[in-house]
Amino acid sequence: MARLEPRPGERWLDVATGTGAVAIRAARAGAEVVGVDITPALLEQARANAEGLPIRWDEGDAQNLPYEDASFDVVVSCFGAVFAPDDQAVARELGRVCRRGGRLGLTAWRAEEGLRSVYERAEIGPQDPDPTRWSDEAHVRRLLGDAFELELEPGVWRASFETPERMWEWWSTGVPPFVAMLRGLEPERRAAVREEMLAVGERRRANGRVEFTRDYVLVLGRRR
Repeated sequence: MARLEPRPGERWLDVATGTGAVAIRAARAGAEVVGVDITPALLEQARANAEGLPIRWDEGDAQNLPYEDASFDVVVSCFGAVFAPDDQAVARELGRVCRRGGRLGLTAWRAEEGLRSVYERAEIGPQDPDPTRWSDEAHVRRLLGDAFELELEPGVWRASFETPERMWEWWSTGVPPFVAMLRGLEPERRAAVREEMLAVGERRRANGRVEFTRDYVLVLGRRR
């Protein structure tokens, strides 16, 4: 949000808004915000989190956005659109709805072996396609370079929890892709994922807390 510098009256689109964190911050800065997500339950949570802020919440697919060309001054997605299966369709839509001279901001995780092992030990196959492909600069430039002047910045996401149980509580309710994955699991498989995540938390204890970090990439763009 700091890098995109929201301004009063700007038209913002938060793609795969999840629980609405980015959309809410932009609206508080005075932007005119639309949050779109493919999961109705997450939109309900986002609406509740917004506490009456004038944000429009739409159900829609990042691969086929329900908006006219050049509708927005700023298009963002925080660890959201990168999970859609067709990255070429997503890239095309991000460019299509952003006006000339408009700004793009999206984040993508780098691969994390600790989390990958959680899925493997719970007998859940790898995500296909892998969303961490959006953290590869060459891949992102192939997808978005024709439409945007791009700048990629590395970053580190940090979170601290009192206990592994607190980490699980937050992760299983506040990380939209993870929440969506859990909803599709049988109770036994969900319990296995929980146990593996608690084990990850135990391994990351430091100074009496669970300290979790993960590398990501911030992709910034200016529409050509």
